[in-house]
Order: sequence, then C-alpha cells, then structure tokens
Amino acid sequence: MWKTINRAMSFVAVASLAVGLSVITAQAEYPEKPITIVLPMGAGGSHDLNARVITSIIPQYLGQGMIVKLTPGAGGQKGTQEVANAEADGYTLLFSHNYLDMLQHHVEKLPYEPMKDFVPVARVNFSPIAVAVPADSPYNTLQELIDAAKEKPGSVRMAHSGNWGALFVPAAQIMKETGAEFNLVPYKGGGPALQALLAGDADVTMGFPSALGSLRDAGKIKILASAGDEATYDGVPTFKEAGLDGDFGYMQRIVLVPAGTPQPVIDKLESAFKDLQGDKTYQRMMSRLGENTELMGADDYQKLREQQNGEYKVLVDSIVK
Repeated sequence: MWKTINRAMSFVAVASLAVGLSVITAQAEYPEKPITIVLPMGAGGSHDLNARVITSIIPQYLGQGMIVKLTPGAGGQKGTQEVANAEADGYTLLFSHNYLDMLQHHVEKLPYEPMKDFVPVARVNFSPIAVAVPADSPYNTLQELIDAAKEKPGSVRMAHSGNWGALFVPAAQIMKETGAEFNLVPYKGGGPALQALLAGDADVTMGFPSALGSLRDAGKIKILASAGDEATYDGVPTFKEAGLDGDFGYMQRIVLVPAGTPQPVIDKLESAFKDLQGDKTYQRMMSRLGENTELMGADDYQKLREQQNGEYKVLVDSIVK
C-alpha cells in the first residue's frame, strides 16, 4: 500500500513540477503573439496620438506587435471594463489616465474596482491641459470666456470627453473657482470633442499639446491659457497668469494590466516602456507632438496612484457639494 501511495505522491510532485515549469517557460517566452492596447476613448485625441507613436516603436523592444483598439463609451467605462474582464496574461493592456482610473469611482458605481482589478505597468508621460476656442471666436482671453459664462449661464458650450474625465474635471474646477457656468456637452473622447469645436458645435473645449499644437500652428484654433508653472505655448499665459489660483489640469497617461498578471510579464512590459525612453526616434516623434517622455515605473506610479485616490475623493466631495 505504501508503495502505491508513494508512487501517487511522486506522480503528483512530477506533474506539479511540470505545470510550474510550463508556466515559467510561457512567461519567459512572453510575448508569443501581438499585444492589444485598449484606449477607452475615441479617435483623434491625445491618447490616440500618443498610442500611435508608442505602438510604432515598442515592437522592437518586445519582439511582437502592439495593436491599438479604440473602445469609447460610457465615459471610458466600456473600454476599461473590457480590459478588467480580459485574461490576466499580458496580451490586453489598458491605456488610460488618472481621472478615469482614480477619480471616477468616487462619483458613481462602476462595473469594476480600479484598485483591485488593475495594476500599473508604467506612467508613460504627463500633459498640462489647455483651453481652446475656434480661431474666429470672439473670446481672446480666458477672462473674456469666463465673463461670458457668468453673464449668461449655460450660453457657452464646452465640449468635453465624458463626465469626470480629463477635460471635464478641469472645466468643473474652473467653474467652481470663478462662478462661471458652462454648458458642458459630453463626447466620446477628446478627439470627438475637438471635432465638435472645429465643426462649430461647441464654443470651447480643452485639450493637450499633441492634439492642440498643430491646430494652433495651422491657425484653426486659439489657445487661451494652459496648466503648468511655465508656458506650454509661446504667447499663451498659464492658468495662474490668467488669474486662476488652483494648481490643476495635469493628465497622467498610464498603462495598466488586469490584476493577477504574472510579475515577470509586467516586468517585461515595464522594461520595454523604459527602453523607449532611450530611443531617438521615439523622442523625436514625441517632441513633434509636443509631449514629454517622463516615464514613471510601476512601483512609483502605484504610490502616486494611491495618493491620487485620496486627493480625488476630497476634490469630488468639494465639487459635488
């Protein structure tokens, strides 16, 4: 009997070892097929433009292609939920930002729990937001825009990328600080919101350098003010210089994976994003977009993520009240 038990135990041990080795081998060989990076927003926005640069270069550091998938809807929830439900194998990534990640769940019940369902790979970069109007707009300064929105509440149409998103939150902060009242009109991402502005369906929107810079250079829009301690655009004041007190309007572009993704897979992805920082072509292309390349690793961003979670709870409470 003991011989039979010993044989059975030996078989289980060998089988377990085989399974363990197969998992290690699979992780070591990762990736064995193209990776999908999901953007929970529409085409033409700053995330889309940044993703196109990233995915054109990062394959040489991963050994496989990276495919951009745009999944807009429900203020970013549709695409985010898609990744939350995906296999935690490193083949489905989420390219999101701090507002969708750590602010939105303080406002409404989500079909996922950001802190439990996702872990970071890296913060790719960050961007200061700016207020933009059409080139033929009657508003030439941020104060003129605010005065109009105070004089006739709801008369100034502001296109944004979804409630409590990257364009909505700074607009809400401006209204809270100044007493202005914009007519906030949601679109499926920053790209569609910008198209609404260009089509004459909105009076103002907000955006980031990769989406706004070329349009300003082409004479299609005017930028009235931008976030940051220093000017982002020549001749354009910062929010503080334009009379606002709050230090706000920064978007952190982040890559997340479903919780449970093997650590060796996360490490390989993080390493590839770090390798991008030394790539001259990547640096040149990001510079043309007007974007920085200040990457933050997974561990450091998780600390910032936890900090933001608390700060955004305070922010939401102050705005909602």
